[in-house]
Amino acid sequence: MLELVTYHENSPLLFTQVLFWVLFGSIILIYQFIYKNITTRNVLLLLASLYFYYMSSGFYFVLLLFSTIIDYYIGKKIFDSNDKKTRKLLVSISAVINLSLLAYFKYTFFFTDGLNTLFNLEIEQENYLAAFFNSLFDAGMDTSNIFLPIGISFYTFQTISYSVDIYRGDIKPVDNIWDFALFVSFFPQLVAGPIVRASEFIPQIHQQYKLKESEYGHALFLIAAGLVKKIMISDYISINFVDRIFESPWSYSGFENLMATYGYAIQIYCDFSGYTDIAIGVALLLGFRLPLNFNSPYKATDITDFWRRWHISLSSFLRDYLYIPLGGNRKGKVRTYINLFITMLLGGLWHGAHFRFIIWGCLHGGALAIHKLWMEYAGKKIGHFKYQNIIGGIITFHFVCYAWIYFRAEDMQHANSMISQILTNMDLSIALEVIMAYKYVFIVMGFGFFIHWIPQHWKDKLALEFITMPDFAKAAFLFFVGFILFQSRSSDIQPFIYFQF
Repeated sequence: MLELVTYHENSPLLFTQVLFWVLFGSIILIYQFIYKNITTRNVLLLLASLYFYYMSSGFYFVLLLFSTIIDYYIGKKIFDSNDKKTRKLLVSISAVINLSLLAYFKYTFFFTDGLNTLFNLEIEQENYLAAFFNSLFDAGMDTSNIFLPIGISFYTFQTISYSVDIYRGDIKPVDNIWDFALFVSFFPQLVAGPIVRASEFIPQIHQQYKLKESEYGHALFLIAAGLVKKIMISDYISINFVDRIFESPWSYSGFENLMATYGYAIQIYCDFSGYTDIAIGVALLLGFRLPLNFNSPYKATDITDFWRRWHISLSSFLRDYLYIPLGGNRKGKVRTYINLFITMLLGGLWHGAHFRFIIWGCLHGGALAIHKLWMEYAGKKIGHFKYQNIIGGIITFHFVCYAWIYFRAEDMQHANSMISQILTNMDLSIALEVIMAYKYVFIVMGFGFFIHWIPQHWKDKLALEFITMPDFAKAAFLFFVGFILFQSRSSDIQPFIYFQF
Protein backbone atom coordinates (compact mmCIF):
# COMPACT_ATOMS: atom_id res chain seq x y z
CA MET A 1 0.00 0.00 0.00
CA LEU A 2 2.88 2.33 0.81
CA GLU A 3 4.11 1.93 -2.78
CA LEU A 4 0.98 3.69 -4.04
CA VAL A 5 1.84 6.92 -2.23
CA THR A 6 5.63 6.85 -2.45
CA TYR A 7 7.54 8.60 -5.24
CA HIS A 8 10.44 6.66 -6.76
CA GLU A 9 12.96 8.78 -8.64
CA ASN A 10 14.09 5.91 -10.85
CA SER A 11 10.53 4.87 -11.69
CA PRO A 12 8.23 7.88 -12.11
CA LEU A 13 4.57 7.19 -12.81
CA LEU A 14 4.09 7.36 -16.59
CA PHE A 15 1.66 6.02 -19.21
CA THR A 16 3.94 3.07 -19.92
CA GLN A 17 3.69 1.68 -16.39
CA VAL A 18 1.10 -0.91 -15.44
CA LEU A 19 0.48 0.96 -12.17
CA PHE A 20 -0.75 3.99 -14.11
CA TRP A 21 -3.46 1.93 -15.81
CA VAL A 22 -4.49 0.26 -12.57
CA LEU A 23 -4.91 3.67 -10.94
CA PHE A 24 -6.59 5.15 -13.99
CA GLY A 25 -9.02 2.23 -14.02
CA SER A 26 -9.85 3.04 -10.39
CA ILE A 27 -10.54 6.66 -11.32
CA ILE A 28 -12.82 5.62 -14.17
CA LEU A 29 -14.70 3.32 -11.78
CA ILE A 30 -15.30 6.16 -9.32
CA TYR A 31 -16.10 8.47 -12.24
CA GLN A 32 -19.16 6.36 -13.10
CA PHE A 33 -20.85 7.42 -9.86
CA ILE A 34 -19.95 11.13 -9.68
CA TYR A 35 -19.52 12.44 -13.24
CA LYS A 36 -22.96 14.10 -13.30
CA ASN A 37 -21.95 16.38 -10.43
CA ILE A 38 -19.52 18.79 -12.10
CA THR A 39 -18.00 20.08 -8.86
CA THR A 40 -17.34 16.61 -7.45
CA ARG A 41 -15.97 15.45 -10.79
CA ASN A 42 -13.55 18.37 -10.99
CA VAL A 43 -12.38 17.84 -7.41
CA LEU A 44 -11.64 14.19 -8.20
CA LEU A 45 -9.72 15.17 -11.36
CA LEU A 46 -7.73 17.83 -9.50
CA LEU A 47 -6.76 15.46 -6.68
CA ALA A 48 -5.88 12.75 -9.19
CA SER A 49 -3.79 15.19 -11.22
CA LEU A 50 -1.83 16.39 -8.20
CA TYR A 51 -1.33 12.79 -7.10
CA PHE A 52 -0.08 11.69 -10.51
CA TYR A 53 2.26 14.65 -10.74
CA TYR A 54 3.65 13.92 -7.28
CA MET A 55 4.24 10.31 -8.33
CA SER A 56 6.02 11.59 -11.45
CA SER A 57 8.18 14.32 -9.89
CA GLY A 58 8.11 13.88 -6.13
CA PHE A 59 8.59 16.96 -3.99
CA TYR A 60 8.84 19.11 -7.12
CA PHE A 61 5.07 19.11 -7.41
CA VAL A 62 5.40 22.10 -5.04
CA LEU A 63 6.69 24.05 -8.05
CA LEU A 64 3.47 23.25 -9.88
CA LEU A 65 1.48 24.60 -6.94
CA PHE A 66 3.67 27.70 -6.80
CA SER A 67 3.17 28.48 -10.50
CA THR A 68 -0.55 27.84 -10.15
CA ILE A 69 -0.99 30.26 -7.23
CA ILE A 70 1.23 32.98 -8.72
CA ASP A 71 -0.38 33.01 -12.15
CA TYR A 72 -3.91 32.72 -10.85
CA TYR A 73 -3.58 35.92 -8.81
CA ILE A 74 -1.53 37.72 -11.45
CA GLY A 75 -4.22 36.88 -13.99
CA LYS A 76 -6.90 38.41 -11.76
CA LYS A 77 -4.81 41.55 -11.19
CA ILE A 78 -4.22 41.95 -14.94
CA PHE A 79 -7.95 41.68 -15.64
CA ASP A 80 -8.93 44.08 -12.82
CA SER A 81 -6.39 46.75 -13.79
CA ASN A 82 -7.25 49.51 -16.26
CA ASP A 83 -3.73 50.92 -16.34
CA LYS A 84 -1.79 49.71 -19.39
CA LYS A 85 1.61 50.05 -17.70
CA THR A 86 0.44 48.06 -14.69
CA ARG A 87 -1.01 45.34 -16.90
CA LYS A 88 2.22 45.14 -18.89
CA LEU A 89 4.25 45.01 -15.67
CA LEU A 90 2.10 42.19 -14.29
CA VAL A 91 2.33 40.05 -17.42
CA SER A 92 6.08 40.66 -17.43
CA ILE A 93 6.29 39.49 -13.81
CA SER A 94 4.41 36.32 -14.74
CA ALA A 95 6.80 35.62 -17.61
CA VAL A 96 9.90 36.38 -15.54
CA ILE A 97 8.85 34.19 -12.59
CA ASN A 98 7.89 31.22 -14.75
CA LEU A 99 10.83 31.46 -17.11
CA SER A 100 13.21 31.91 -14.17
CA LEU A 101 12.00 28.66 -12.64
CA LEU A 102 12.35 26.93 -15.99
CA ALA A 103 15.78 28.43 -16.57
CA TYR A 104 17.04 27.41 -13.15
CA PHE A 105 16.07 23.78 -13.43
CA LYS A 106 16.73 23.40 -17.14
CA TYR A 107 19.65 25.69 -17.93
CA THR A 108 21.72 26.27 -14.77
CA PHE A 109 24.16 23.51 -15.60
CA PHE A 110 24.30 24.62 -19.24
CA PHE A 111 25.36 28.17 -18.35
CA THR A 112 27.66 27.34 -15.44
CA ASP A 113 29.33 24.62 -17.48
CA GLY A 114 29.75 27.09 -20.32
CA LEU A 115 31.30 29.69 -18.03
CA ASN A 116 33.66 27.18 -16.49
CA THR A 117 34.66 25.95 -19.94
CA LEU A 118 35.14 29.52 -21.15
CA PHE A 119 37.42 30.39 -18.23
CA ASN A 120 38.94 26.89 -18.04
CA LEU A 121 37.64 26.40 -14.51
CA GLU A 122 36.39 23.46 -12.44
CA ILE A 123 33.49 23.57 -10.00
CA GLU A 124 35.49 23.59 -6.79
CA GLN A 125 35.25 25.81 -3.76
CA GLU A 126 38.77 27.19 -4.15
CA ASN A 127 37.91 28.32 -7.67
CA TYR A 128 36.25 31.67 -7.00
CA LEU A 129 34.31 32.26 -10.21
CA ALA A 130 33.00 28.71 -10.36
CA ALA A 131 32.24 28.74 -6.63
CA PHE A 132 30.31 32.00 -7.03
CA PHE A 133 28.00 30.65 -9.71
CA ASN A 134 27.77 27.30 -7.99
CA SER A 135 26.68 28.90 -4.71
CA LEU A 136 24.42 31.37 -6.51
CA PHE A 137 22.48 28.67 -8.33
CA ASP A 138 22.51 25.77 -5.94
CA ALA A 139 23.84 26.71 -2.52
CA GLY A 140 27.18 24.97 -2.95
CA MET A 141 25.90 21.81 -4.59
CA ASP A 142 27.23 20.71 -7.96
CA THR A 143 24.73 22.05 -10.51
CA SER A 144 25.02 18.87 -12.55
CA ASN A 145 22.90 17.21 -9.84
CA ILE A 146 19.91 19.50 -10.39
CA PHE A 147 16.81 17.42 -11.09
CA LEU A 148 14.61 18.52 -14.00
CA PRO A 149 10.97 18.23 -12.86
CA ILE A 150 8.87 16.28 -15.36
CA GLY A 151 6.50 18.42 -17.40
CA ILE A 152 7.85 21.77 -16.21
CA SER A 153 8.33 22.97 -19.80
CA PHE A 154 4.68 22.25 -20.60
CA TYR A 155 2.92 23.73 -17.58
CA THR A 156 5.25 26.76 -17.61
CA PHE A 157 4.14 27.58 -21.15
CA GLN A 158 0.49 27.03 -20.21
CA THR A 159 0.59 29.39 -17.23
CA ILE A 160 2.43 32.07 -19.23
CA SER A 161 -0.07 31.81 -22.08
CA TYR A 162 -2.91 32.24 -19.57
CA SER A 163 -1.52 35.55 -18.31
CA VAL A 164 -0.73 36.76 -21.82
CA ASP A 165 -4.21 35.87 -23.13
CA ILE A 166 -5.85 37.82 -20.29
CA TYR A 167 -3.53 40.76 -21.02
CA ARG A 168 -4.51 40.67 -24.69
CA GLY A 169 -8.19 40.48 -23.79
CA ASP A 170 -8.64 37.08 -25.45
CA ILE A 171 -10.00 35.42 -22.29
CA LYS A 172 -11.35 36.30 -18.86
CA PRO A 173 -9.79 34.87 -15.69
CA VAL A 174 -11.28 31.68 -14.23
CA ASP A 175 -13.85 31.93 -11.46
CA ASN A 176 -11.73 30.24 -8.80
CA ILE A 177 -8.26 28.89 -8.20
CA TRP A 178 -9.46 25.27 -8.23
CA ASP A 179 -10.50 25.53 -11.87
CA PHE A 180 -7.18 27.10 -12.73
CA ALA A 181 -5.30 24.40 -10.83
CA LEU A 182 -7.13 21.73 -12.84
CA PHE A 183 -6.20 23.50 -16.09
CA VAL A 184 -2.53 23.63 -15.13
CA SER A 185 -2.24 20.13 -13.65
CA PHE A 186 -4.64 18.04 -15.78
CA PHE A 187 -2.72 14.76 -15.67
CA PRO A 188 -3.30 13.25 -19.16
CA GLN A 189 -1.36 16.02 -20.90
CA LEU A 190 0.81 17.39 -18.10
CA VAL A 191 3.90 15.24 -18.63
CA ALA A 192 4.28 15.26 -22.43
CA GLY A 193 1.67 17.58 -23.88
CA PRO A 194 -0.05 18.67 -25.98
CA ILE A 195 0.30 22.22 -24.69
CA VAL A 196 -3.29 23.24 -23.95
CA ARG A 197 -4.49 26.83 -23.88
CA ALA A 198 -6.94 28.15 -21.31
CA SER A 199 -9.43 29.17 -24.02
CA GLU A 200 -9.57 25.55 -25.20
CA PHE A 201 -9.66 23.78 -21.84
CA ILE A 202 -11.34 25.92 -19.17
CA PRO A 203 -14.80 26.08 -20.84
CA GLN A 204 -14.85 22.26 -20.75
CA ILE A 205 -14.45 22.28 -16.97
CA HIS A 206 -18.03 23.49 -16.54
CA GLN A 207 -19.62 21.35 -19.23
CA GLN A 208 -21.64 18.24 -18.50
CA TYR A 209 -19.91 14.96 -19.27
CA LYS A 210 -20.77 13.82 -22.78
CA LEU A 211 -19.18 10.94 -24.63
CA LYS A 212 -20.66 9.42 -27.75
CA GLU A 213 -20.20 5.73 -28.42
CA SER A 214 -18.01 6.58 -31.42
CA GLU A 215 -15.87 8.86 -29.23
CA TYR A 216 -15.50 6.10 -26.67
CA GLY A 217 -14.23 3.75 -29.37
CA HIS A 218 -11.98 6.46 -30.77
CA ALA A 219 -10.48 7.07 -27.31
CA LEU A 220 -9.67 3.37 -26.90
CA PHE A 221 -8.19 3.31 -30.41
CA LEU A 222 -5.93 6.26 -29.61
CA ILE A 223 -4.75 4.65 -26.37
CA ALA A 224 -4.05 1.33 -28.12
CA ALA A 225 -2.31 3.06 -31.02
CA GLY A 226 -0.25 5.17 -28.63
CA LEU A 227 0.91 2.14 -26.66
CA VAL A 228 1.81 0.29 -29.86
CA LYS A 229 3.79 3.29 -31.10
CA LYS A 230 5.57 3.84 -27.81
CA ILE A 231 6.29 0.29 -26.65
CA MET A 232 6.28 -1.96 -29.69
CA ILE A 233 7.96 0.47 -32.10
CA SER A 234 9.79 3.32 -30.37
CA ASP A 235 11.18 1.46 -27.35
CA TYR A 236 12.10 -1.62 -29.37
CA ILE A 237 13.99 0.32 -32.05
CA SER A 238 15.69 2.46 -29.42
CA ILE A 239 16.92 -0.33 -27.17
CA ASN A 240 17.91 -2.80 -29.86
CA PHE A 241 19.52 -0.58 -32.46
CA VAL A 242 19.42 3.22 -32.30
CA ASP A 243 20.92 3.67 -28.83
CA ARG A 244 23.84 1.38 -29.66
CA ILE A 245 24.82 3.30 -32.79
CA PHE A 246 24.42 6.77 -31.26
CA GLU A 247 26.48 5.78 -28.21
CA SER A 248 29.48 4.92 -30.38
CA PRO A 249 28.97 6.02 -34.01
CA TRP A 250 32.67 5.65 -34.84
CA SER A 251 32.41 1.91 -34.14
CA TYR A 252 29.91 1.37 -36.94
CA SER A 253 29.89 1.84 -40.70
CA GLY A 254 28.26 4.76 -42.47
CA PHE A 255 25.39 2.51 -43.54
CA GLU A 256 24.65 1.53 -39.94
CA ASN A 257 24.82 5.17 -38.88
CA LEU A 258 22.46 6.16 -41.68
CA MET A 259 20.00 3.42 -40.72
CA ALA A 260 20.21 4.54 -37.08
CA THR A 261 19.36 8.07 -38.22
CA TYR A 262 16.29 6.80 -40.06
CA GLY A 263 15.49 4.63 -37.05
CA TYR A 264 15.65 7.59 -34.71
CA ALA A 265 13.36 9.56 -37.02
CA ILE A 266 10.57 7.02 -36.63
CA GLN A 267 11.49 6.33 -32.99
CA ILE A 268 11.10 9.93 -31.85
CA TYR A 269 7.89 10.33 -33.83
CA CYS A 270 6.37 7.19 -32.31
CA ASP A 271 7.59 8.25 -28.87
CA PHE A 272 6.18 11.80 -28.94
CA SER A 273 3.03 11.08 -30.92
CA GLY A 274 2.43 7.85 -28.98
CA TYR A 275 2.36 9.71 -25.68
CA THR A 276 0.12 12.36 -27.23
CA ASP A 277 -2.31 9.77 -28.59
CA ILE A 278 -2.58 8.22 -25.14
CA ALA A 279 -3.08 11.64 -23.53
CA ILE A 280 -5.85 12.58 -25.96
CA GLY A 281 -7.51 9.18 -25.51
CA VAL A 282 -7.36 9.25 -21.71
CA ALA A 283 -8.67 12.83 -21.62
CA LEU A 284 -11.51 11.92 -23.98
CA LEU A 285 -12.62 9.08 -21.69
CA LEU A 286 -12.82 11.70 -18.94
CA GLY A 287 -14.93 13.96 -21.18
CA PHE A 288 -12.22 16.44 -22.25
CA ARG A 289 -11.17 17.15 -25.84
CA LEU A 290 -7.50 17.92 -26.39
CA PRO A 291 -6.14 19.27 -29.69
CA LEU A 292 -4.38 17.24 -32.38
CA ASN A 293 -0.61 17.43 -31.86
CA PHE A 294 0.93 15.35 -34.68
CA ASN A 295 -0.35 14.97 -38.22
CA SER A 296 1.93 12.60 -40.16
CA PRO A 297 4.86 15.06 -40.20
CA TYR A 298 7.08 12.97 -42.51
CA LYS A 299 4.50 13.43 -45.24
CA ALA A 300 5.48 17.10 -45.33
CA THR A 301 6.45 18.44 -48.76
CA ASP A 302 8.50 21.32 -47.36
CA ILE A 303 9.89 22.46 -44.02
CA THR A 304 7.03 24.90 -43.38
CA ASP A 305 4.58 22.06 -43.94
CA PHE A 306 6.60 19.92 -41.52
CA TRP A 307 6.11 22.46 -38.74
CA ARG A 308 2.39 22.55 -39.44
CA ARG A 309 2.35 18.83 -38.73
CA TRP A 310 5.01 18.29 -36.04
CA HIS A 311 4.21 19.07 -32.37
CA ILE A 312 1.40 21.38 -33.50
CA SER A 313 0.66 22.77 -30.04
CA LEU A 314 4.32 23.79 -29.58
CA SER A 315 4.75 25.30 -33.05
CA SER A 316 1.51 27.27 -32.70
CA PHE A 317 2.62 28.45 -29.24
CA LEU A 318 5.97 29.63 -30.61
CA ARG A 319 4.14 31.38 -33.45
CA ASP A 320 1.57 33.18 -31.27
CA TYR A 321 3.70 34.00 -28.21
CA LEU A 322 7.15 34.51 -29.72
CA TYR A 323 7.22 34.92 -33.51
CA ILE A 324 4.28 37.35 -33.72
CA PRO A 325 5.38 39.46 -30.69
CA LEU A 326 8.85 39.71 -32.30
CA GLY A 327 7.15 41.31 -35.27
CA GLY A 328 6.25 38.27 -37.35
CA ASN A 329 6.18 39.26 -41.00
CA ARG A 330 4.96 42.79 -40.31
CA LYS A 331 8.34 44.54 -40.26
CA GLY A 332 9.85 43.72 -43.62
CA LYS A 333 11.27 40.62 -45.26
CA VAL A 334 14.69 40.69 -43.62
CA ARG A 335 13.14 41.06 -40.18
CA THR A 336 10.77 38.18 -40.99
CA TYR A 337 13.69 35.86 -41.70
CA ILE A 338 15.43 36.98 -38.51
CA ASN A 339 12.26 36.42 -36.48
CA LEU A 340 11.88 32.90 -37.88
CA PHE A 341 15.48 32.13 -37.01
CA ILE A 342 15.22 33.49 -33.46
CA THR A 343 11.93 31.66 -32.84
CA MET A 344 13.34 28.30 -33.84
CA LEU A 345 16.63 28.89 -32.02
CA LEU A 346 14.69 29.47 -28.80
CA GLY A 347 12.44 26.53 -29.67
CA GLY A 348 15.53 24.37 -29.87
CA LEU A 349 16.77 25.63 -26.52
CA TRP A 350 13.34 24.87 -25.02
CA HIS A 351 13.91 21.19 -25.82
CA GLY A 352 17.08 20.99 -23.77
CA ALA A 353 20.08 22.78 -22.29
CA HIS A 354 22.79 21.78 -24.73
CA PHE A 355 24.56 23.41 -27.66
CA ARG A 356 23.35 20.64 -29.97
CA PHE A 357 19.73 21.72 -29.37
CA ILE A 358 20.72 25.22 -30.39
CA ILE A 359 22.23 23.79 -33.59
CA TRP A 360 19.01 21.86 -34.20
CA GLY A 361 16.93 25.01 -33.71
CA CYS A 362 19.22 27.07 -35.92
CA LEU A 363 19.02 24.49 -38.70
CA HIS A 364 15.23 24.58 -38.67
CA GLY A 365 15.12 28.36 -38.32
CA GLY A 366 17.50 28.78 -41.25
CA ALA A 367 15.54 26.25 -43.32
CA LEU A 368 12.25 28.05 -42.66
CA ALA A 369 13.80 31.38 -43.67
CA ILE A 370 15.34 29.89 -46.83
CA HIS A 371 12.05 28.23 -47.79
CA LYS A 372 10.16 31.49 -47.32
CA LEU A 373 12.75 33.30 -49.43
CA TRP A 374 12.52 30.59 -52.10
CA MET A 375 8.71 30.80 -52.25
CA GLU A 376 8.79 34.60 -52.55
CA TYR A 377 11.27 34.68 -55.41
CA ALA A 378 12.23 31.45 -57.17
CA GLY A 379 8.95 29.74 -56.36
CA LYS A 380 6.92 32.38 -58.19
CA LYS A 381 9.06 32.10 -61.32
CA ILE A 382 9.23 28.32 -61.46
CA GLY A 383 5.69 27.66 -60.29
CA HIS A 384 4.42 24.16 -59.56
CA PHE A 385 6.30 21.51 -61.50
CA LYS A 386 5.79 17.78 -61.97
CA TYR A 387 6.82 15.63 -59.01
CA GLN A 388 7.39 18.75 -56.91
CA ASN A 389 5.69 17.24 -53.85
CA ILE A 390 7.67 13.99 -54.15
CA ILE A 391 11.02 15.75 -54.56
CA GLY A 392 10.15 18.28 -51.84
CA GLY A 393 9.08 15.48 -49.52
CA ILE A 394 12.33 13.56 -49.99
CA ILE A 395 14.45 16.66 -49.43
CA THR A 396 12.43 17.68 -46.37
CA PHE A 397 12.55 14.23 -44.81
CA HIS A 398 16.32 13.95 -45.19
CA PHE A 399 16.91 17.46 -43.90
CA VAL A 400 14.80 16.66 -40.82
CA CYS A 401 16.75 13.41 -40.33
CA TYR A 402 20.03 15.31 -40.60
CA ALA A 403 18.88 17.75 -37.93
CA TRP A 404 17.73 14.84 -35.74
CA ILE A 405 21.36 13.73 -35.47
CA TYR A 406 22.17 16.86 -33.44
CA PHE A 407 18.96 16.46 -31.44
CA ARG A 408 19.75 12.88 -30.40
CA ALA A 409 23.55 12.73 -30.18
CA GLU A 410 25.13 12.80 -26.73
CA ASP A 411 27.36 15.74 -27.67
CA MET A 412 28.85 17.51 -30.68
CA GLN A 413 31.66 14.97 -30.96
CA HIS A 414 29.17 12.12 -31.38
CA ALA A 415 27.09 14.13 -33.86
CA ASN A 416 30.10 15.08 -36.00
CA SER A 417 31.41 11.52 -35.90
CA MET A 418 28.07 10.12 -37.09
CA ILE A 419 27.89 12.59 -39.97
CA SER A 420 31.50 11.85 -40.89
CA GLN A 421 30.85 8.10 -40.93
CA ILE A 422 27.82 8.54 -43.19
CA LEU A 423 29.73 10.75 -45.64
CA THR A 424 33.06 8.91 -45.73
CA ASN A 425 32.50 5.30 -44.66
CA MET A 426 29.22 4.13 -46.20
CA ASP A 427 30.46 0.61 -47.14
CA LEU A 428 27.29 -0.77 -48.76
CA SER A 429 28.96 -4.17 -49.13
CA ILE A 430 27.88 -5.02 -45.57
CA ALA A 431 24.34 -3.68 -45.97
CA LEU A 432 22.71 -7.10 -46.39
CA GLU A 433 24.68 -8.51 -43.47
CA VAL A 434 23.57 -5.62 -41.24
CA ILE A 435 19.94 -5.98 -42.32
CA MET A 436 19.95 -9.70 -41.58
CA ALA A 437 21.66 -9.19 -38.22
CA TYR A 438 18.99 -6.66 -37.20
CA LYS A 439 16.13 -8.13 -39.24
CA TYR A 440 13.48 -7.67 -36.54
CA VAL A 441 14.57 -4.07 -35.98
CA PHE A 442 14.30 -3.30 -39.69
CA ILE A 443 10.90 -5.00 -39.86
CA VAL A 444 9.68 -2.82 -36.99
CA MET A 445 11.19 0.29 -38.59
CA GLY A 446 9.53 -0.57 -41.88
CA PHE A 447 6.22 -1.15 -40.11
CA GLY A 448 6.54 2.21 -38.36
CA PHE A 449 7.20 4.11 -41.58
CA PHE A 450 4.46 2.15 -43.36
CA ILE A 451 1.71 3.09 -40.91
CA HIS A 452 3.03 6.65 -40.94
CA TRP A 453 3.06 7.08 -44.71
CA ILE A 454 -0.14 5.24 -45.66
CA PRO A 455 -2.92 7.52 -46.95
CA GLN A 456 -5.01 9.25 -44.32
CA HIS A 457 -8.22 7.59 -45.50
CA TRP A 458 -6.62 4.20 -44.81
CA LYS A 459 -5.92 5.31 -41.23
CA ASP A 460 -9.46 6.63 -40.86
CA LYS A 461 -10.84 3.32 -42.13
CA LEU A 462 -8.64 1.38 -39.69
CA ALA A 463 -9.85 3.56 -36.81
CA LEU A 464 -13.45 3.07 -37.91
CA GLU A 465 -12.97 -0.70 -38.04
CA PHE A 466 -11.71 -0.65 -34.45
CA ILE A 467 -14.49 1.68 -33.29
CA THR A 468 -17.19 -0.58 -34.76
CA MET A 469 -15.70 -3.77 -33.32
CA PRO A 470 -17.70 -5.52 -30.59
CA ASP A 471 -16.69 -4.47 -27.09
CA PHE A 472 -15.25 -7.90 -26.31
CA ALA A 473 -12.93 -7.59 -29.34
CA LYS A 474 -11.78 -4.15 -28.20
CA ALA A 475 -11.18 -5.51 -24.72
CA ALA A 476 -9.22 -8.47 -26.08
CA PHE A 477 -6.96 -6.22 -28.14
CA LEU A 478 -6.35 -3.85 -25.23
CA PHE A 479 -5.64 -6.82 -22.97
CA PHE A 480 -3.09 -8.05 -25.51
CA VAL A 481 -1.36 -4.66 -25.61
CA GLY A 482 -1.46 -4.51 -21.82
CA PHE A 483 0.09 -7.96 -21.59
CA ILE A 484 2.99 -6.85 -23.77
CA LEU A 485 3.34 -3.74 -21.60
CA PHE A 486 3.36 -5.78 -18.40
CA GLN A 487 5.92 -8.25 -19.72
CA SER A 488 8.23 -5.52 -20.95
CA ARG A 489 8.13 -3.79 -17.56
CA SER A 490 8.42 -6.89 -15.39
CA SER A 491 11.31 -8.63 -17.12
CA ASP A 492 14.33 -8.03 -19.27
CA ILE A 493 12.51 -9.44 -22.30
CA GLN A 494 11.78 -6.74 -24.88
CA PRO A 495 8.18 -6.36 -26.07
CA PHE A 496 8.67 -7.35 -29.69
CA ILE A 497 10.19 -10.71 -28.85
CA TYR A 498 6.64 -12.08 -28.82
CA PHE A 499 6.42 -11.50 -32.56
CA GLN A 500 8.57 -14.08 -34.31
CA PHE A 501 8.23 -13.37 -38.03
